[in-house]
Amino acid sequence: MDPVELFQRTAATVPAYRAFLAAHAIDPAQVTTLRDFSRLPMTTKDTYTRRHPLPDLCREGTIGDMIAVSSGSTGAPSFWPRSAEDERVIADRFEEVFRDAFDARRRRTLAVVCFALGTWVGGLFTLSCVRHLAERGYPITAVAPGADKREIVRVIPELAPHFDQVVLLGYPPFLKDVIDTGGLPWHEYRIKLVTAGEVFSEEWRSLVAERAGMTDPLRDTASLYGTADAGVLGNETPLSIEIRRFLAARPDTARELFGESRLPTLVQYDPEVRFFEEHEGTLLFSGDNGIPLVRYHIADEGGLLPYDRMLGFLAGRGFTPSAPGPERPFAYVFGRGHFTVSYYGANVYPENISSGNHSFKIANHREGRQNHMAEVGL
Repeated sequence: MDPVELFQRTAATVPAYRAFLAAHAIDPAQVTTLRDFSRLPMTTKDTYTRRHPLPDLCREGTIGDMIAVSSGSTGAPSFWPRSAEDERVIADRFEEVFRDAFDARRRRTLAVVCFALGTWVGGLFTLSCVRHLAERGYPITAVAPGADKREIVRVIPELAPHFDQVVLLGYPPFLKDVIDTGGLPWHEYRIKLVTAGEVFSEEWRSLVAERAGMTDPLRDTASLYGTADAGVLGNETPLSIEIRRFLAARPDTARELFGESRLPTLVQYDPEVRFFEEHEGTLLFSGDNGIPLVRYHIADEGGLLPYDRMLGFLAGRGFTPSAPGPERPFAYVFGRGHFTVSYYGANVYPENISSGNHSFKIANHREGRQNHMAEVGL
């Protein structure tokens, strides 16, 4: 992606962005280089999208053909227009996962959308992207029970025998709950998982893989880094998962690379579609969407690593990944700092709790106690 070209096109066609630039006394004609672009003020929900009417945020003041609603985890939910063209671009990220990890070109695949349906961005958007893959010739059939656990465990036994594999797409804790309580012979269904919405530990991945009968966590699972603001920004690849699992067992090496004791989500992204920047340990991105966004500060804590730098760092520690992956840059994402709790001066993050909670020994002991209590009526 040429960020300068995106800037010029957005300045020329989006009323709200023209007003934003005028308020900052910026002449778009003077922004001609990447250096000029990097000096532009950041946009945020508070400084940009919440200050303008929804039509003014869109190209030519025209709202797209569909609207998704964010969860509002950082405040009031926001409205994000979409178009079919936006979905086709995002479908490329799904295609990479289904093609390169799940071998869905050759396998008849049942895609079970377990994200919440309705106005929320996850369910219907995911369903649309999966159907785009079917239009591209993949032997994929989608069913969308949403976040209805009873419906999920009802439809899977009926449909799974007609397919070579079953892909569950949903929020990580919810999918684990489905697998743990469904009472289904998961190992018979060749389960794959596509998750989004939360950083999880490698202990979680191993635990869920074991319970679902998955034999290759590198190719049977994939997490998407997505937002309501701009859809999917990056995705795990077998390469990024192998690297993350290597680092999970070596916290000192992970700290050296990421600057944190906790393990972030590690994805690869396409710089031809999204332009990422770092700002004081957080991420900015620019991209063309239903609402075009220029230097948008999403406030996720994380950073960027070029492909060569990542592999060079690992080689210097005696590790050469064997899993395939595109020669594209990496983004690592911790999440947002406001979910952190300070305890006696130490920062405790959700992923710190998750890592211990999902170790095999603790998880099996905890859930065994829960089962025993249920049996005795407690």
